[in-house]
Amino acid sequence: MRRLLYQDTFPRLVSDIGMYPGKWISRLVFLLGPWVCLWMVEILNENDLFEDLYAWQVLMNMVWYYILFVLLRLVLGRNRRAAALGTVLAFLVGLLNHYILRFRGRILFPADIAAWRTAANVAEGFDYSKDPYMVQAMVLLVTYLSLVWMCPPQHARARLPLRVSGAAALFTAVYCYAFFFTGMLPALGIFTQQWVTQRNGFLLNFTVAMRYSSVEKPEGYSEEVVLKLMEQYPGTPGDPNRQPTNIVVIMNESFGDFTIFESFEASEDPTPFLHSLEENTVQGWMYSTVTGGGTATVEFEYLTGFTSLFQPPHTVAYQLYVEEDMPSLASLAGTQGYSTTAFHPYKSSGWNRVVAYDYLDFDNQLYQEDVVNPWYIRGYISDLSDYEMIFRTTQQEDTTFLFNVTMQNHSGYAQGWKNLERTIDLPKELTDADGTAKQYFALARESDNALKELITYYQNLDEPTLVVFFGDHQPPLKNAFYEVLYGKKLSQRTAQEVMQQYAVPFFIWANYDIEEQRDVVISPNYLGVLTAQMAGLPMTGFMEFLAQLYDQLPAITPVGFVTGDGQFLKEEELSTEQQQWLEQYEILNYCGMVDLFDEARPMFCLEDTEEE
Repeated sequence: MRRLLYQDTFPRLVSDIGMYPGKWISRLVFLLGPWVCLWMVEILNENDLFEDLYAWQVLMNMVWYYILFVLLRLVLGRNRRAAALGTVLAFLVGLLNHYILRFRGRILFPADIAAWRTAANVAEGFDYSKDPYMVQAMVLLVTYLSLVWMCPPQHARARLPLRVSGAAALFTAVYCYAFFFTGMLPALGIFTQQWVTQRNGFLLNFTVAMRYSSVEKPEGYSEEVVLKLMEQYPGTPGDPNRQPTNIVVIMNESFGDFTIFESFEASEDPTPFLHSLEENTVQGWMYSTVTGGGTATVEFEYLTGFTSLFQPPHTVAYQLYVEEDMPSLASLAGTQGYSTTAFHPYKSSGWNRVVAYDYLDFDNQLYQEDVVNPWYIRGYISDLSDYEMIFRTTQQEDTTFLFNVTMQNHSGYAQGWKNLERTIDLPKELTDADGTAKQYFALARESDNALKELITYYQNLDEPTLVVFFGDHQPPLKNAFYEVLYGKKLSQRTAQEVMQQYAVPFFIWANYDIEEQRDVVISPNYLGVLTAQMAGLPMTGFMEFLAQLYDQLPAITPVGFVTGDGQFLKEEELSTEQQQWLEQYEILNYCGMVDLFDEARPMFCLEDTEEE
């Protein structure tokens, strides 16, 4: 029977190809389209398709491209149109991803879509010039579109046979369900790549990130477990006699100290005042959870003590997870009678800040339109004008907790040098690796000059003032720049070397006597706790837990950890005891961030003393 069927079908197929060669060429070119898309997008993703991806990664990427092409074919009814549109869409998305990879050192993630307004606000400052990757991808695009154009056109819509369209729809539904709603990916060991984000291939990594876009309940979580931890960590009272009049917190945009890299050289120190601070100063390195971008993630960790380690990779809590009355350092300061202000000298549309700051219990919000007589450097309000607004705010309020995110040093560094002196020269190999880096270090010098003005102002003020200062992340200089500093490819770095790119300076300074400390290691989730301790604020039970966790793991980031004995480790390298601490942290993190039930609220929130 099979033999008769074969004998009947094959000649008919050969005959059909002979009678309608154009139709079959069109089908062949259409089926070739997803492979062209994969190759083109991975060129823009800076991957070698034939060396950097495993066969299973190629296959899982291809499934998504074929799903796209079949859906377009069903909608448009023509092979040529579906192939052309699918390929152009793939190229445009690949190009967008390429620019993000160039500017931020990582690929496009679903959270970036929600952040489009933030990206649009600063888009004009980047370098969009062509590079070899774009040229190769465009050559491939034009070549394939030429093949599509040479195919005979269809004069009318042609429906796919019902059995073909039905099978395609069924496969798509089953595959999407398995991919997004079952344990298929964890069982296969497929997770979002963070060390080298291109590693899965673009489309696979993007869809995997979508799969992990909600905060999952940790294993072993229950209300009973939370209440037991609450008994262990009841919190500690504050000391009103130690509380300063002003608590000024400054998260300085892209403020890095490149002395963390032993090989870094420049014609002069970009930040001499920062390095001169010693008296009444606690200082060291903060290992940020992001590099090159993602300011709002660091804000969130500092203000709440929660960590992005337990969030889906590269999601932004300000946009997805912040809820009304979420515990924060601002609400804690408010219970002690401080007027709380959030200040960012740029557009309020970025990172959903207006809503997030309101939910985090700030009394007041200030943005670029509130800055009096601003002085701009490039297109952004300068740090000096920013700090002058801080001076005004602390003058107007009796007691102030002010959280400030600066803007002056924001990328990109291909902007014009308006109101910016050229003061720092770099070695030729660094300049060749990234010609825009000189502008960044000139900006760092301006920030250092403004920092001197800030400290001098409060040094001469009678009101006790505590200043907390830290960078949010290192600047998004090109990968080639960092490869010169490391002397190797980024993919070849050790855990400690990876963490170097996440290190930014921090200090806590007071215009009154405090005990000096140097070379302190910390991460943003602990820095708010340290602020509260040094300001004599009360500590919630959650903060008390973090203070004890700090002794075990003083730096916690999604890319690595620093242990109490100074080791740099990946998560799988942590000891059993360290893993147990981390599991408790995840339980409390989930409770406070996602599932804050009434009985547990006292562990995370204090009642307003004025209301009492």
